[in-house]
Amino acid sequence: MMGIAYLAAERVFQLDTPNTTYLIGIVGTEGFLGHLYYGKKLNSVQGAESLFRLEEPPYTPDTNARERLDFLDTFPTEYSGHGVGDFRESSIRVKDKNGHSAVQLFYVSHEIYRGKRALEGLPATFGSEDQVTTLVITCEDPVLKLRARLSYSVFQDTDCIARSVSFENAGDDALYLEKAMSMCLDMDNRDFQVCSLHGSWGRERHIEWNRLGRGSFRVASLRGESSQQEHPFLALASPDITQEQGEVYGFHFVYSGNFLAQAQVSQFDSVRVVMGINPEDFCWKLEAGEGFQAPEAILIYSCRGLDFMTQNLHDLYRSHLIRSPYLHRKRPVLINNWEGTYFDFDEKKLLEIAKESAALGIEMLVMDDGWFGNRFDDARALGDWRVNEEKLKGGLKALVDQVNGLGMKFGMWFEPEMISGDSDLYRAHPDWAFALPDREPCRHRNQYVLDISRREVRDCILERMFAVLHSANVEYVKWDMNRSLSDVAGIGLPKDRQGEIYHRYVLGMYEMQERLIAEFPDLLLENCSAGGARFDPGMLYYSPQIWCTDDTDAIERLAIQEGTAMLYPLSAMGAHVSVCPNHATGRVTPFATRGNVALAGTFGYELDMTKLKPEDKELVRGQVALYHRFNDLIREGVYHRLASLRENHDYDCFQICSRDGGEALVFYIEGMKRPNQRSRFQRLRGLEGEALYRICVADPKEAGLLQDTGNIMSGDVLMNAGIKLERLWGDFGSRILYLKRE
Repeated sequence: MMGIAYLAAERVFQLDTPNTTYLIGIVGTEGFLGHLYYGKKLNSVQGAESLFRLEEPPYTPDTNARERLDFLDTFPTEYSGHGVGDFRESSIRVKDKNGHSAVQLFYVSHEIYRGKRALEGLPATFGSEDQVTTLVITCEDPVLKLRARLSYSVFQDTDCIARSVSFENAGDDALYLEKAMSMCLDMDNRDFQVCSLHGSWGRERHIEWNRLGRGSFRVASLRGESSQQEHPFLALASPDITQEQGEVYGFHFVYSGNFLAQAQVSQFDSVRVVMGINPEDFCWKLEAGEGFQAPEAILIYSCRGLDFMTQNLHDLYRSHLIRSPYLHRKRPVLINNWEGTYFDFDEKKLLEIAKESAALGIEMLVMDDGWFGNRFDDARALGDWRVNEEKLKGGLKALVDQVNGLGMKFGMWFEPEMISGDSDLYRAHPDWAFALPDREPCRHRNQYVLDISRREVRDCILERMFAVLHSANVEYVKWDMNRSLSDVAGIGLPKDRQGEIYHRYVLGMYEMQERLIAEFPDLLLENCSAGGARFDPGMLYYSPQIWCTDDTDAIERLAIQEGTAMLYPLSAMGAHVSVCPNHATGRVTPFATRGNVALAGTFGYELDMTKLKPEDKELVRGQVALYHRFNDLIREGVYHRLASLRENHDYDCFQICSRDGGEALVFYIEGMKRPNQRSRFQRLRGLEGEALYRICVADPKEAGLLQDTGNIMSGDVLMNAGIKLERLWGDFGSRILYLKRE
């Protein structure tokens, strides 16, 4: 049985997903709320209370008040307090009228209901009464009169648990919330390894493993965005972890701003994991009667390795986070002019690209940066969202109508959160850009950040965007953000609310995107932030796909897409084919390989189609056909990571399998060619053992897109012995194999 129950006699909450159990217990007359268990599903929880170790020193304060401090410093609390005896990482810190920061929460009541309520102003998972059960535990600090509502939601169709916390000041005096983590989890250390994702521009979300030792392991951002450098994700895994075996606890934050994710090993070899808004530069004032809602965190436990964690997160985000009408639809194959022209284009050039592309089956032209105001380079005009009709003669509608006349859709690029110093908007409203008094503000790409925490700023930008989008048949928007936040100060807020600015900025951005998709409900929105600086679950709530990285080099993208696909469905990853030498790395790779890597995402092109060689244009035609042949499987199928070029320096391999095991794609990409090597065998997963599978090569040069190898193999052989992967000629060769059940 799945759902949530309260076992009154044991004072234990039992949360069950299809394969896991999560237990919370109430201890003592004061109502200490503690964590008992999270792991493999329990058929019976009898005796689980003993996991608190209450029969050994320091006992509970009810029976041993002289050692209250030791109790608090060892008790596996469900949401840790501050300044009262627990010296591990706190979940909350509050400044009261006396300047004190102590806070401790005790159980008051609880509610269990079917369904899941929205989080006001924030992205969050959702589900119907038939899909989700939610537990809300109300706790209170009796001194501060601060109430906290700890929310837990379990889903019928995945093993994920969604957690969040909201606060209410039930007292008479103002309180300052200086720290408000979204989740806390205490458990014994089991020689865990910790997995995190790191990088920088052009190399986002690279997987990194470390042994979890004494002290704290933390990933965090203070850039005002989830960031390219560190990702709002953390996983703890057993030493034997592989894709197919071992235990893993994953934690993922549904938020797009400053965050902290930390695992801390205590003196008694317990682990405390906290995740939430980064407390640095955060302080939220709560007047009497006011509340605060913290963002949501996702928890996932797998006893079947990393693959099972990945698949559960994919299912959760596809079924309970992404809302777009494009979720279960093919996205149009697009061509973006950015790397093909940069700022050097006019309507004639765009139409040349569109005509050549349409003839090859490409379905959408996306006009990137440079179409507005006085925008001839990246030093000016951000904020001046009006069409430059000297560059686009006849205006936007004339261009879009001609593109539509070719049978293509039309999309365009915006960067709504930014402003150039050399812009009409800045000259009219210099105070709308973030700046600290008496300090020279930092520029990046010669631009500043708009203070979109202010309503008048949001309204102005959206009014300009809506006017453009309503003027023509625009069916896609790429929403970019090309710099981190700095010099953050809120002109419209009093000094005791300056710590709210970073979070208010994120809330403002969420509101803008919500208003955009409400105004244009059929719009395909793709988020972007200098590539992948804001690729996080929060953004998926507004857009079904996010530009993965500005690095379009197919080989570099293998590691980026591997780290991204560990958490996100492939349909969320923006991926394009570009020219060689690649503009980011200078590397030369086969055109076929560039296509094969991009097919594992949303798929498109980032080049000037008029300059391609005839043989490459024919490959484009075939690649587009392959996309249409296999995108349903890629978008909806089950992802398995088989091998990693990042790890073995030899080849990359992953598989996408239909849910019934009836068909599968195997993507195989080689690294640098080495001489005198034999073929290799790669074991597959997710097939039906007794079934027979016909093996074909998916080839864009074949008339029917499939080259039958003549091989028929059983699922048992393919999964236990493997499929033969031929060594390919030259560097960075690739192949896609298609398996179909006979």
